[in-house]
Amino acid sequence: MDVCWSCVIVLGIAVYVFTQLLRFIFGDADLTLLWAEKFGSTPEAKLRGKVVWITGASSGIGEELAYQFSALGARLVLSARRENELERVKRSCLERSSLKDEDILVIPLDLTDRASHKEKTQTALKHFGDIDVLINNGGRTQRSIFIDTDVDVYEALMELNYLGTVSVTKQVLPHMMHRGSGIIATVSSVAGFVGVPLATGYSASKHAVQGFFNSLRTELADYPNITISTICPGPVISSIVHNAFTEQLEKPVSKTSDQTHKMSTERCVHLILVGLANHVKEMWIAQQPFLLFCYMWQYTPTLAWYFTNILGKRRVQNFKAGLDADSAYFSKPKNKTT
Repeated sequence: MDVCWSCVIVLGIAVYVFTQLLRFIFGDADLTLLWAEKFGSTPEAKLRGKVVWITGASSGIGEELAYQFSALGARLVLSARRENELERVKRSCLERSSLKDEDILVIPLDLTDRASHKEKTQTALKHFGDIDVLINNGGRTQRSIFIDTDVDVYEALMELNYLGTVSVTKQVLPHMMHRGSGIIATVSSVAGFVGVPLATGYSASKHAVQGFFNSLRTELADYPNITISTICPGPVISSIVHNAFTEQLEKPVSKTSDQTHKMSTERCVHLILVGLANHVKEMWIAQQPFLLFCYMWQYTPTLAWYFTNILGKRRVQNFKAGLDADSAYFSKPKNKTT
């Protein structure tokens, strides 16, 4: 019996496209990262025993990174401003793993105090001898309307989120270049390539981070074993909103938004570890409809602008009305919770 090879090829293509479509509809990360999760190397195989320096390790994604890395047997350097919170995270890591006290080093770190970063790096290297993975996770977000916001807030966001990250990287990178290998991973945001109303300064700082590391990655073309990875989460359950900048530097957030609709921190960090184990250069980690927006901004920007303007307008209206600004992305607004 003659075989219609063209029909077989068309059918194969149709099955492949349909499979990818289903993966996308039910996915919570870009297709490259989901493929790595299914078929790539596991974090257990690639990250076990590594020395990992995590900034912003006292809460949120940074804290969960510490827990999941410690479960892999990675030795940790934990940094943030609040030493007492770092000690709490360290105790939890020790309880959850077989690590010993000397396997976790707490180094209090202020990202805006750039003059101290060389000494902090030398302290980590003296203790462990190496830094295999640097995760730039420290930073703050923003909840304010531009016209009402002091320029000082924008300066602080750039100092912390962008220049602080660049400064720590500047100290660690020569060590990795000397040994010829390493991973520098930076937690950016979907806001690093998408416009986000009420977070103009935060989005600008993350755009700067994206541009810097995309450029640095090319500069390091002669060091193929040094991975520069940019992590772009969408909404994730975290305390980051609690510490957000507002219209004025010292003005705290009056209320925090409901987070029940956001991705779990555990799932987000698991995907980050998968990406690092497989040297993924840029990760989009978001549930729908945010993942769809990522692809729209990448491939159909005109259409992305159309929907962003609709939802962004609603987001600003909710914020002005005292509602949860993020509820603009969902069918039924949710009142802010304390």
